[in-house]
Amino acid sequence: AHLTKAFSRAEEKAFITGNGITEPVGILADNGGAEVGTTASALTYDDVVALYFSVKPEYRKNGKWLMNDETAFALRRVKDADGNYIRNHSNDTILGKEVLISEFMPNATAGLSPVAFGDFSYYNIGDRGTRSFAELKELYAGNGMVGFVAKERVDGKLILPEAVQILKMKAGSGS
Repeated sequence: AHLTKAFSRAEEKAFITGNGITEPVGILADNGGAEVGTTASALTYDDVVALYFSVKPEYRKNGKWLMNDETAFALRRVKDADGNYIRNHSNDTILGKEVLISEFMPNATAGLSPVAFGDFSYYNIGDRGTRSFAELKELYAGNGMVGFVAKERVDGKLILPEAVQILKMKAGSGS
C-alpha cells in the first residue's frame, strides 16, 4: 500500500510539474505544457472568468479546474461585483466546472501558475514497461529487516497544449 501511494504521488507531481527532460512533460512545463490563458496580479473574479474563456469552447465542454488547497480556499471567498461567489459551495464547482485539488499545484505567488483549466483528457500518459519489485533480504538481514526496491517508467505529455490554459501570476504579485 505504501509503495502504491508513493508511486501515485510521484506520478501526480511529475504530470503537473515535470520538466520533460528527466520527467514527463508536466501540465505546467514551460516547453510543451499548457498555454498561458491569462496573467493576473491577484486571484480576482474577472481573471478566473478570463481564464475560463481563454479555453476554446470545444475544450471547455469537458473542462475542469486544477489548483491546490490554498488557491481553492482563496477562490471560495472571491465574489463578483454583485456579491455572488465565483465558487458554487453546494456542488464545489467554479462556473459549473469541477474543481480538482493537487498539492503539487503552486500557490498564487509571483511568476507561478496556480490555476489550470481545460480538458485534461488531452494529457496522454504512457507506461514504458511494467513495474518491478525486488526484495533485498541480504542487505538488511543483519538488522532483522527486509528492504524492497520498486521501479517503474512512465511518460506523459499534453498532446494538445491549447486544450488546457493556465493563469500565471505576474512578477511581483501575490495573493
